[in-house]
Amino acid sequence: MTKPLYFDCHATTPVAAAVVQAMAPYWSECFGNPAGASVWGWEAEAAVEQARAAVAAAIGARPSEIIFTSGATEANNLAIKGVAEAGLARGRHLVTVTTEHSAVLAPCAYLERLGFTVDYLPVDGEGQIDLTQLAAVLRPDTVLVSIMAANNEIGVLHPLAEIGALCRERGIWFHTDAAQAIGKISLSVETLPIDLLSLTAHKCYGPKGIGALYVRTGTPLASQLHGGGQEHDRRSGTLNVPLIVGMAQALTLAIADLPHESPRLATLRDRLWAQLTAALPDLVLNGSGTNRLPHNLNFSVPGLNGNALVAALRPYLAVSSGSACAAGRPSHVLQALGRSPALANASLRFGLGKFHQADDIDRAAAVVIDAVQKLR
Repeated sequence: MTKPLYFDCHATTPVAAAVVQAMAPYWSECFGNPAGASVWGWEAEAAVEQARAAVAAAIGARPSEIIFTSGATEANNLAIKGVAEAGLARGRHLVTVTTEHSAVLAPCAYLERLGFTVDYLPVDGEGQIDLTQLAAVLRPDTVLVSIMAANNEIGVLHPLAEIGALCRERGIWFHTDAAQAIGKISLSVETLPIDLLSLTAHKCYGPKGIGALYVRTGTPLASQLHGGGQEHDRRSGTLNVPLIVGMAQALTLAIADLPHESPRLATLRDRLWAQLTAALPDLVLNGSGTNRLPHNLNFSVPGLNGNALVAALRPYLAVSSGSACAAGRPSHVLQALGRSPALANASLRFGLGKFHQADDIDRAAAVVIDAVQKLR
């Protein structure tokens, strides 16, 4: 059976061959526990620390500022809950955005049930925040602002430098979920005023089940997993050495490829949009036309049943109608932009990858145009 063309790289990506090769020895040959007091343990520990240095280098951090986690969801939870708990003496107020991933919104909702207050900033029709609104909601008891680097559905980029500056002026800690941004745009905590940054490997050709949280030196953080005291007692649990090695290799390759791969993907993305709108001029672009991830395209098709559209495309294209973590529900991101539930349901998200070429784009455009015209 011929599989459909894969255009869902915001959901996940295939593991690169070089990453598989880097992980291979740590499944059976170098199998030690990095906390173990033996040659196998020391070997595993050395691999972890080498990987930690590589992950740190990818974002301009110090190795000691990297905490390995099971993914970005855990990293987000650790950042939000950990800072909220550690900052209780300062206050119980947090700020985030309505279009955040559920891995940020859910921990915030949890804290609200514990008595915290959370302000959810709205976005404009392109999914962008108003910095004056952010400044207006910051309070003396605000402990954390959590705003993603790049949106997982519409690819919109938030102004991290400006957000961080507002927070730093007031002594407020700033967290960003960079799961979708890493390897696609330049990110350096050496120059950006970010205190905590969440990462994952599987969006940039690394393995699933591994992520990291950057915590700037001096940022208070209460551990949310208690046990053996790994990661300097900030995240207990036996470290998964093969996945950690794989994450480091994936990020290293992604950062090296970024200068030429991101412009290439943006060109392909623009090619796809140009072909689609030439044949279907009433398509509605979701998100900013310019301020977005280079490999992202999200649009709505007026007048169509969303389920019918996805079903028509399924044999030919692997695309998404929203976040992979919210399948079957109208996108809260698109509704925050002002889209109706019907229009939000009739949306498609393309996530381009390094394996795509111009002929893939042309084939995808033809499939979408044909499906829409037949359904109409």
